Amino acid sequence: MTDDNSLRLSKLMAYKGLCSRREADQLIAKGWVKVDGQVVSELGTQVSPKADITLSSEAQKLLNQKVTIILNKPLGYLSSPSNDNYPLAVQLVRSANQDRNDRRKNRFDPIHLKGLAPAGRLDIDSKGLLVLTQNGVLAKQIIGENSPVDKEYLVRVKGHVEKSKLARLEFGISLDNRLLKRAKVKQLQPNLLQFILCEGRKRQIRRMCEAVELKVLSLKRVRIGKLRLNSLKEGQWRYLGSKEKV
Repeated sequence: MTDDNSLRLSKLMAYKGLCSRREADQLIAKGWVKVDGQVVSELGTQVSPKADITLSSEAQKLLNQKVTIILNKPLGYLSSPSNDNYPLAVQLVRSANQDRNDRRKNRFDPIHLKGLAPAGRLDIDSKGLLVLTQNGVLAKQIIGENSPVDKEYLVRVKGHVEKSKLARLEFGISLDNRLLKRAKVKQLQPNLLQFILCEGRKRQIRRMCEAVELKVLSLKRVRIGKLRLNSLKEGQWRYLGSKEKV
């Protein structure tokens, strides 16, 4: 079952995209994971990277029950807990705020709040698309270090927008002594910019704009990968459909 390059089973399961490492440990402890046809129930078990891993029907059912929620976050809500005395975006996930046009079979159940966490930040002064999920694999897909998922923002600024500033915003700004990845920045109106980023540093867009003497007046995220706000109203949410991809 092991070789010189063996890995912890939970780590390999996460690497293969079967589930998160935490979820893997839960499934292993329940005896719901087989490696090369043999049940493995001991946490920390080392296996070959080439091992054949299969999940029981119970494991699949448990993973399929995990929900992902698309929320249109208003201003004044925190995406993650902090010491500040502001409401959390997850508090908006209640029956009264579910989008009436949500055609998914799921209806709100308090169990869907357990382990529900934001896949990426959206600060208190920003609004728009926020993904909350119980699915560790999906969260990693969105916010993992090498995630290919880009994010689109509409940003209204104060200051004179010049071509040289746009060029620098796209590539040429360092934050915290590290050069930012290349971005796409387009001027839609005299003071309205479209940002498309493939990373999410803390208050990144605001700090980028400060670096070229532009002040952000409003910031709205409208897309994460293939997911868009579309007609979802501010403060409302819906479930991610089973066939939707990020």
